[in-house]
Amino acid sequence: MPPLPKKKTSQARQGKRRSHLKIAPPARDVCSHCHSPKLPHHVCPTCGWYNDREVTEIKPAKK
Repeated sequence: MPPLPKKKTSQARQGKRRSHLKIAPPARDVCSHCHSPKLPHHVCPTCGWYNDREVTEIKPAKK
């Protein structure tokens, strides 16, 4: 049988150990064409531009 801890680990000590495990929000960039937020290194979902040129044509939503 492996050795077991003698005492319960306190929440403060446990929190110090897990302090770097937080979840960070995704990085956001601004589209150079329409200035809407987008993911870096991705085509803009609003206007379809990437790297100062139109890559995809965005069609308007049907009603």
